[in-house]
Amino acid sequence: MKVAVVRNTTDSRVLSRLGQPCPETYGQRSVEAVVDSLREGGHEVDLFEGDVTLLKNLEDFFGLDAEHWAVDGIVFNMVYGIQGECRYTHLPGTLEMAGIPYTGSSPLGHALSLDKVITKTLIHAAGLPTPRWMVAGRPNQDPEDLRFPLMVKPRHESTSFGLRLVYDREELEDAVYGVLSHYDQEALVEEYIDGREVCVGLLGNEPVECLPPVELCFQGRGLRAFTWEDKMHKREDEPEKRCPADLPEKLADRLREIAVGVFGACHCKDYARVDFRIDSSGRPYVLEINSMASLGERASYVLAAEAVGYSFSSLVCRIVDVAHQRYLGAEAAVGEASPRVCVLCQASTEAEPSEPPSSDGVRLSEEFAA
Repeated sequence: MKVAVVRNTTDSRVLSRLGQPCPETYGQRSVEAVVDSLREGGHEVDLFEGDVTLLKNLEDFFGLDAEHWAVDGIVFNMVYGIQGECRYTHLPGTLEMAGIPYTGSSPLGHALSLDKVITKTLIHAAGLPTPRWMVAGRPNQDPEDLRFPLMVKPRHESTSFGLRLVYDREELEDAVYGVLSHYDQEALVEEYIDGREVCVGLLGNEPVECLPPVELCFQGRGLRAFTWEDKMHKREDEPEKRCPADLPEKLADRLREIAVGVFGACHCKDYARVDFRIDSSGRPYVLEINSMASLGERASYVLAAEAVGYSFSSLVCRIVDVAHQRYLGAEAAVGEASPRVCVLCQASTEAEPSEPPSSDGVRLSEEFAA
């Protein structure tokens, strides 16, 4: 299969500035690792930008014209988007319009998963456990019957941007004001579950394979939450990732059952990661689902895959296979006569981790994120 790796090294190639800039991006090493892995798997690989130049480049890459209009290949989508709401949806939507298959969730799955409030509503409607929550559109909003401490986070962000644990009304108002002013969106406020933090990776569709659970071990530090500073390696007490997590088999089975339920409720496809908190009584609560689990070299998803025998190369190629099977009913072929694959991703220039996003649209690398 022929693979085109499409990335965003710049956010400048748009027709106009409109909406909230995307603050996250894949790191260059991760992009190169995906490219190398696909080549190792027997695919022919090329590299493109996921911006307004993309469709013409893909047309040339796939050799499409009036006589050859059927796409003989697939896209490996790792693009977070450039700007606006529901930015994870922009590339899949563009590809669906153009008739090009791709890996990962559809615009629907990404939109549902990126909106933390919609995610929790769907989880709750499916009868799955999640911390009690409210949506805050103003700083002085009454937390009603929610019990402190509370976790405050932006409604539409990932990578723990804007995450803050608060203990009283004054801190809550300050945290909500920070989300509203800095991220220009509502805040999700949910009860903090004091306990263990575990994530479960998912791979495939029918059936969905559950990877071994990964625990974030906070080793007695005061803030038992995986923050942006942890993900960007700015804390000396960054939690250790332990895989497989030391869990009773009954609890591990329950986490897998819930993870698959969340995957379905949020209409995700091919691969994702579900994050949990487990309280002192052993009761699990879903925090969120990441519809594009990080493929950074130290990411929890990659660690879990390695624990069951996947090399990084075989994991990347497996993602291609499950997407190809979803579209065409067969795994991707390799070799000279094989169809083509296009990998779409975002990359940074691999500088030192940046500071949190500011109003001028700084974009951050998720090279090693959870």
